[in-house]
This record gives sequence, C-alpha cells and structure tokens, in this order.
Amino acid sequence: MKTKLLFLTGVVVTTIVVSTPILFAGPEQYTDEKDYSKEIAPAPKSWCETPPLWEVRVGAPGWLSGLSGETGVKGVVDSVDVKFDQLLRHLTHFPVALSIEARYGRWDFYVAGQYIEVGTSATLPGLLFTDANVHIKNALAQWYLGYRVINCDKGFLSLYAGGRWTYLLGDLSIFDNGDARLTRLREFLGIRNRLDFSDSTSWVDPVIGLRGKWRIWKAISLYAGGDVGGFNANADSAFELHRRGRTIVRESVDSSDWSYLVAGGLEFQLTRNLWLQTGWRYLKYDYRNSGFTDELEMSGPLIQAGLNF
Repeated sequence: MKTKLLFLTGVVVTTIVVSTPILFAGPEQYTDEKDYSKEIAPAPKSWCETPPLWEVRVGAPGWLSGLSGETGVKGVVDSVDVKFDQLLRHLTHFPVALSIEARYGRWDFYVAGQYIEVGTSATLPGLLFTDANVHIKNALAQWYLGYRVINCDKGFLSLYAGGRWTYLLGDLSIFDNGDARLTRLREFLGIRNRLDFSDSTSWVDPVIGLRGKWRIWKAISLYAGGDVGGFNANADSAFELHRRGRTIVRESVDSSDWSYLVAGGLEFQLTRNLWLQTGWRYLKYDYRNSGFTDELEMSGPLIQAGLNF
C-alpha cells in the first residue's frame, strides 16, 4: 500500500511539473501549414515619389541654329538664309550661352541667355544692286517663374510665365552691281554706288509656356517644351522702303510683335551631378516696328552639358 501511494505521488508531481509551462502560457496558437504573417506583401511604391525640396541646375548650351527669313533696318529689308550646318562658316564671333535653373518644392525659376553674330551675303535687285553684305548681331535673354502641376522624382510638368528680351543690330551694305546700263538710272534716282544701313533695337516680350521631362529608362529622360510671346505688346507702327517707278518711297506696313519657341530631345544623367542634353530648338520672330524687321527663324540642333546640385 505504501508503495502504491509513493508511486501515485510521483505521477502527480511529474504531471504538475510537465504541465506548468502549458498552463501559464495561455491558449495554444493554432496555424495552418503556411505562416501567412511572413507572406504579407510590402506596400507598393507610389508612381510619383516626391523629389528633394531643393534643386539647382547650371548648363552651358551650344545651339547650332541656322538663320532664315527677313531682317531689316531703317526700312530696308533683306532676306537671310544660313543653314545650321553652314553656321560655323558665317560666325564672326564665338557664340556665348548660359542657363541657370532653381527649384524649391513645386516652384521653378529659370534664366538663360545667348549672344551670336553672323555675317552673310545677299542680293537686293529691287534697289538696282545685286551685291550686299549683311551682318547681324542677336542677343536674347529669357526668364520665367513656373509651377509644377506634376512634381515627381521621375518627371514633371510645369506651367510658366515670364519674359524674353531680344537685341537686334543689323549692318547692311549694298554695292554697285557693275552693270553699266544702270549707272545713269542710279544717278537719276540719287542712289550712290554704295549704301550703308546700320541700326539696333531691343524689346521685351511677355511669355507663357509649358515644359516637362519624364524618365523613360534608367538615366535617360525625354524632355520637351514650348512657349509663345509678344502678343503685340510692342507693336506700334512700321514702314519699309520700296521702289515705285523711278523713285524710292516709304510705305507703311502692319506692325507686329510675336515670338514662338519649341524645343525637345533626350537628357542623359551621366553621373550623380553631371547631365547632358541633345535635341532640337526652334525660335521664330514676327517683329515689325518703326523701320526694324525681324522675321527670322532660328532652328538647329542643341547640345547642352551641365551640373545639378
């Protein structure tokens, strides 16, 4: 009897010792064969991640723009046609260009400028001459304040407004064409064997536009933009000189002030802070005021390298 009592006591003690962890551990957690808590997918990344608060970009654009259209000073208008692949032969000074862009949040500020001088030959048969030299100095500076309606790390779309300052200086020299039959006619009309016209003007156009950029693959982005300016803000009165019979007369023409800019291409982020743009830029003026005419188209490939901070 004593032996049985000791045996039962041992069994009870062993059961209590073995069961204690289970009793104090609370109810047992039952799961299926799979542990679903380990298979919860992370939240997907947003398609539009916000870029850093600040960004500054400085660029040195090289624009091989051809010139075509009409230009004139003091009412004498001439045609110019220099293709972009001929530009280097007609440059009289090395062009200068610079662009600076700063962004804070969704707000953009941009300023850029360039200066170019081109010389070429032309003809003015309407004034009894066939030989002419044209020298054009053109400078422009543009600035704007923009707001990004789309502001993502991979791309943006910005609406902007600002101004474009344009400076135009034209030197026009026309010469005796050497035709002896016209000598007395020029004398009768009072036209010398050489005529020189030179003058300059400048004006500021209000500008509104749209531009954007979107990363299409790794470090390659597609960019494009365009604007329209002028809105006849500087239009007043204009005139040109024309031959009428044996006389040279001054005729009034419609004054105008419009400008259009379109550009686009690819941007390559070469390193963390170095970028390169290649593309095409087109700028068209429709400006007639006083005796000045600027109806030139500037079009050609654009290559720009720069730094971003």
